[in-house]
Amino acid sequence: MKLSEYIINDIKPLNIDSKVNDLQLLFNQLTYSHIPIKDENGTFLGTFFETDAHCFESDKPIREHLYSIEKFFVRNNTLWLDVLEAFAQNSANIMPVLDEKNNYLGYYELNDIISLFNESPFFFEAGGVLVIEKGINDYSFSEISQIVESNNGKLLGAFVSKIKNDVVQVTLKIGNTGLNEIIQTFRRYSYNIISGHEEDSYIESLKDRSDYLNKYLNM
Repeated sequence: MKLSEYIINDIKPLNIDSKVNDLQLLFNQLTYSHIPIKDENGTFLGTFFETDAHCFESDKPIREHLYSIEKFFVRNNTLWLDVLEAFAQNSANIMPVLDEKNNYLGYYELNDIISLFNESPFFFEAGGVLVIEKGINDYSFSEISQIVESNNGKLLGAFVSKIKNDVVQVTLKIGNTGLNEIIQTFRRYSYNIISGHEEDSYIESLKDRSDYLNKYLNM
């Protein structure tokens, strides 16, 4: 299904000559974080944030507060992952959609875009989740893929989930195999294992040896 099929057009942008009260009433009726705004010629200008709308005098026209308009949007051909990123960057649950001529087409709802993410193989395919860590200049996705596939694993998805102090964490979804051999190979390539949502036999082995040593020392 094309992402454009998720465009909703039941809320028309408010005109800048509308009263702030019109904006406030819309926010009271809806659960959206922003409302689209257009000028007197019907050109999309941006969106008004709910918190800002309730800070202004209700009998004033919206045009007196154009400085508060947030100018974010996506195109009707923007990929869904980029749309999801736009939602996150703007802390919004509604995303205006424009065509290549900047005509307002409608908007996306955050929940609809998240549902597409949840339907991806990263989430619904059976497999294990592994989080690995390495220096930002030392890791590569080609190496990560090689490690997984050399152990007969199938990489269903991978993304950088954290960057801090020149260290990168990468979250992997791996299908078709257990994680133990893959984990050991990552360790041989100097990756730290942050978490593996499947039994890690290396850790279990260390724990067993530690328990045995403690029993020996306490004899």
